[in-house]
Amino acid sequence: MNKKTRKYLYGIVGGLATATLISSCGVDRSGEYYALISTQTWMYEIMQQEYLFYQDLPNEESLDFFKKPSEFLNNLVSQNDKKSGSNFSHVDSVYNTSRASSNTPTFGFEGTIIRTDDGSYGIRVLYTQENSPAKEVGLERGDLIIAANNKKINSSDLFYITSPGKAYEFTLGKLNGTGFDTLQNVQMPAPRIVENKNLYKSDIIDINGKKVAYILYNEFGNNDSESIKSFFNQLSGQPINDVILDLRYNPGGYVTTAQLLSTNLAPQEAIGNVFLKMTHNDKINKTDILKFEQELLANGSAISYENLYIITSSNTASASEIVINCLKPYMKGRLLQVGTATFGKNVAQQLYTDESRAPMIEFWLTNSLLSNSEDYSDYYTNGLIPDYEISENFKGELGEFGTSADSLMIPIIKHIETGSFPTSETSEATSRSLEKKYNLNSSISLKPKSAIVK
Repeated sequence: MNKKTRKYLYGIVGGLATATLISSCGVDRSGEYYALISTQTWMYEIMQQEYLFYQDLPNEESLDFFKKPSEFLNNLVSQNDKKSGSNFSHVDSVYNTSRASSNTPTFGFEGTIIRTDDGSYGIRVLYTQENSPAKEVGLERGDLIIAANNKKINSSDLFYITSPGKAYEFTLGKLNGTGFDTLQNVQMPAPRIVENKNLYKSDIIDINGKKVAYILYNEFGNNDSESIKSFFNQLSGQPINDVILDLRYNPGGYVTTAQLLSTNLAPQEAIGNVFLKMTHNDKINKTDILKFEQELLANGSAISYENLYIITSSNTASASEIVINCLKPYMKGRLLQVGTATFGKNVAQQLYTDESRAPMIEFWLTNSLLSNSEDYSDYYTNGLIPDYEISENFKGELGEFGTSADSLMIPIIKHIETGSFPTSETSEATSRSLEKKYNLNSSISLKPKSAIVK
């Protein structure tokens, strides 16, 4: 055992007592104790060199290296590496299922808790996944779950969405002004692992005679390239006036997938130029640069269109924010953000593994600051602010995505038709307060906000 390892061990439990344990009965048992903390010491060593915020690391003498890796990491992360109660750096098990799937059996829908004036709670369905239990029983966007197995929904019942554990009978209802009226009961089958369709909807719609591409993208997966390229191949054979990119429920994902999508949305003059800068700490003293690469274009050339409308909310985070921030320098006056301010996460995580010292562990460590070609990255505090502020009313009719029945589409349709947004009826502060009031807690907000670098 080397000197540094002994220092860890003596500092963890307390000097002489540890030394006695290590040398009990005259036998050097240091190897047994080091095995217990090998993952934690490896993590700490990696963070001293690679962590973007290494200056904020606590001294090793103050740390308990016997804690579980996830708990150990909680004591290490900087205040700049966390937000809204969650850490950006995180630890996963290598046995997690594919990132294209839910990690636990679910019913295959996303939803948000709402509260009525009389204090009742319900779960408003935001969308359902194909080939899921929710889809099988006909659960749809806008449906309202008011009870499960005859037990009323309360403010902490998101587990019915994220990790239900067993089959339930849901009671569906509708708002009556102050509370709920009961409509019908729906028997949910047993939850199961559900394959997520990240590129949830992609279509060409007609708005007052103009052809508009509508893309609803709910997470930047690692295996989405074929679906993205296939849709942009469809666009190549016909004139497109505008594009609507709906990222309202997108918490992020892989940086390379964001690069692929952004390149296919970028104007021709951006191709070959800087897409994203990823700046490491001053020990590494390096900035990685990704470009709008020609070979990423689905058809070999950029599509031609006028305006790009991007729909956002407070759940739009990380890799989603990269798309917005990095396209802006090349689409001034043509990239129009509609919705509420984004989450505000301007850092990326990279995977670190070591089979000998940290078996079965995936360590996703924040190691770079994200900025666009103009070096702008200052959106951690307030997020990216929309050009037109409007919040989704979860107590109202949600409407089908990409249609005039969807409230977030109304100002976009107005702009496409007339060249200007409607007069805003609410201030930015009021709109954000409405979002918080109606969207008390959602399954989307619990998802990791990630910008993953391979």
